[in-house]
Amino acid sequence: TGSLMAMIAPSLELIVAARILQGLGAAAARIVALAIIRDLYSGREMARLISFVMMVFTLVPAVAPLAGSGVIALTGWRGIFAIFILFTICTTLWMLLRLAEPLPAERRRPFRPRALWGAVKEVLSFRTVRLSIAVQILCFTTLFSSISSIQQIFSVTFDRTEDFPYWFFLIALVAGTGSFVNAALVMRLGMRRLVSFALIAQFCLTATVLILYLIGLHPGIDFAVYVAWQTTVFFQAGLTLGNLNALAMEPLGHIAGMAASVIASLGTVGSVILTVPVGLAFNGTPLPLFAGVLACVLVGALLVRRLEKIDHHDG
Repeated sequence: TGSLMAMIAPSLELIVAARILQGLGAAAARIVALAIIRDLYSGREMARLISFVMMVFTLVPAVAPLAGSGVIALTGWRGIFAIFILFTICTTLWMLLRLAEPLPAERRRPFRPRALWGAVKEVLSFRTVRLSIAVQILCFTTLFSSISSIQQIFSVTFDRTEDFPYWFFLIALVAGTGSFVNAALVMRLGMRRLVSFALIAQFCLTATVLILYLIGLHPGIDFAVYVAWQTTVFFQAGLTLGNLNALAMEPLGHIAGMAASVIASLGTVGSVILTVPVGLAFNGTPLPLFAGVLACVLVGALLVRRLEKIDHHDG
């Protein structure tokens, strides 16, 4: 409905309203995907599958500028919403025809405010869940800060506005292998260990790049260093976000839908709040972004150390 309204909208105000409606509907896809996986799997196998889901939801924004510019060039801006409608129809038909309901009827909960509030309190009663959400917020902040700053950095710092969609696509393509690496390693190493390694490695890399920029890099080399570093940020997301979602969902299989909603909403809202000051600190250089990411991964690594001490089954 939101996509159809936006496609035929005669004014900007109606487009904005339609986009809000579209966002409310699109948010369900992530929640449903995570809840279905938790209904069917647990432990490290769940983490392996969630890593692929999170790869889609974290890397699609990087591919979107190039894909969107291609669609607009061929069909105009209204074609974007026609593509959304086509995707929605195909996905809905596939779910109706191929995907059975994984939650047995006896385990379903009534849709009442009191029951929902009780489920929210139960989600937040687990220390593992709270810590996993906190680390997830910090990891999402590194990702969202990069996404919100990257176009400014390409345009203002490096004067590469026209090349931006292609570089962004290349970064996402290379970094997308992070989820596949995670899927291959999580069964052997476990979720906590992989998250800890990824954050410590990201801290060391970011600290090194920050020092190099403060010392001074030759033109051209500074761009190459930034692109390489930005790729590691997206790669790190592939090693952390799926595992953190799995850790948070692990004790909540009986309320998987509500748990996925609470975890996703807190993770998204919290990271957006932390992303704002990083974006506002932009001064024509990547230095504020480096500093923001450095702080997030440092605090995240310290929280993971506490998470590792909790005696909870890792699958």
